[in-house]
Amino acid sequence: MKTPENLKYSMTDEWVLVEGNIVTMGITDYAQDSLSDIVFIEMLVSEEDVLNQGDNCATLESVKAAADVHAPLSGKVIAINDELSDSPEKVNASPYEDAWMIKMELSNISELEGLMSAEAYAKYCDERGH
Repeated sequence: MKTPENLKYSMTDEWVLVEGNIVTMGITDYAQDSLSDIVFIEMLVSEEDVLNQGDNCATLESVKAAADVHAPLSGKVIAINDELSDSPEKVNASPYEDAWMIKMELSNISELEGLMSAEAYAKYCDERGH
């Protein structure tokens, strides 16, 4: 399981790349592996939407189950990866590169303190098993 060191992680299996007050987010390798083959993605937000931490921002459907994607931080949506609607398999193939889901402008930078480091997230995943 890949857990890039330069990202932050949520307990609901989203990753965040922080660049100043802009964050890019998606779901983790652990999450895509747990879901198996993702066949459909519905983005529930649009550019300019304001999200609160924990809000649903997408729904994923796989051959095994459906799962909600939550905003790990609060902020304004500034970009959406529309390519995922036509190519949901990118989430399985490249969860950290090609399959980013949303870019946001943070509204509360202190929320970053509640996210896990790569090391803490890897331990959290190990504790849950697979």
